[in-house]
Amino acid sequence: MDIYDFVNPMDFRYYGADPSFFGRLRPYVSETGFFEYQRRVETAVILAFRELGWCSSQHADEILKAFDSLTAAQVYEEEKRTGHVVRALVNCVIKRVSPEAANYVHLFLTSNDTTDTATALRFQELLREVVLPDLLDLLATLIDLAERHAHTPQIGRTHGQHAVPITFGFAIALYVDRLGGRIRMLEASRQNLRGKIAGAVGAYNALSLQLPKAAVLFEQLVLSYLAMQPAPGSIASQIVQPEFITDMGYAIQSCFSVHANLADDIRHLCRSEIGEVQEAQSADAVGSSTMPHKINPKNFENVKSLWKAYMPRMTTLFMDQISEHQRDLTNSASQRFLPELLAAFDYCTVRLNRALKTLRVDEQAMSRKLGASREQTIAEPLYILLALYG
Repeated sequence: MDIYDFVNPMDFRYYGADPSFFGRLRPYVSETGFFEYQRRVETAVILAFRELGWCSSQHADEILKAFDSLTAAQVYEEEKRTGHVVRALVNCVIKRVSPEAANYVHLFLTSNDTTDTATALRFQELLREVVLPDLLDLLATLIDLAERHAHTPQIGRTHGQHAVPITFGFAIALYVDRLGGRIRMLEASRQNLRGKIAGAVGAYNALSLQLPKAAVLFEQLVLSYLAMQPAPGSIASQIVQPEFITDMGYAIQSCFSVHANLADDIRHLCRSEIGEVQEAQSADAVGSSTMPHKINPKNFENVKSLWKAYMPRMTTLFMDQISEHQRDLTNSASQRFLPELLAAFDYCTVRLNRALKTLRVDEQAMSRKLGASREQTIAEPLYILLALYG
């Protein structure tokens, strides 16, 4: 299959079209990556069994080796028969181990122990290893821009009209503060992503047969292998409480809105009637198929456009909080699109950063616009002085 056979433009135009970007995100957002995280959860259970002496080192090693030998393609081929991907994973492992070792594979677990914990774990690591570092790079670019133009006079604008003087650095400093606050929120939500090893309906029923009074401690042991924790009250239904993922999604969408607002402000400053900044463009690039003089602020427009496509996904996240009783499947398909949101957000972070690094600031144009409104903007200080002098 060719990349241009894909239906999703995120795959063929953005995520898949940039080898460097693709390589950084693929281990986290791809289906192959998700399989790897599911495997890590299942093997953490086996490690706990071995530590507690519930299964021999020989059997544990046998199972761990079988997990390591599996590929996502083999599991999904088995899913065609079973119609259940976690059962397919278990079946593939069981076929590769002795009957004695097979008894321990997926023991005490339900499928959402594996999938929900894997989901939280991959988002934790994707945010820590890729998304947050990219956001910090963007923040550093904004700080540099704000410092370089801390004393570059510019007319302030409200309601699309000239207001009173500011500096361009001041305008950018606002986005430094806004973005910094969103980064702190996103990191807090990342740290609060949770897992579960509580079995069907989340009540530790199966596990309590082995540990009648210490099932919660076993859950904590397994999750410790993954550097994760259960919900603060160690309680779940068959799925992990959805608010943890919802909070993460909100933090991303809120930060995405800051990106879109910044991109909008910059692209408006690129207008011919304003012309205070301009997007850098290579000699070979064209802004129009027929008007060679045009330099379009396409990077900033692209960020705004992708924000429009993904901002409504927050509604889906809120709806995914609803699951009947201990679990239903009305959020199963919709949650599969969540990695796409993170990929789009990080793509926009990187693209916005690249565009800002090469932004051309026309200080003379800013000075001209400021001077053109001199007679009007003097009104505020005059009004204040007249009031102060009675």
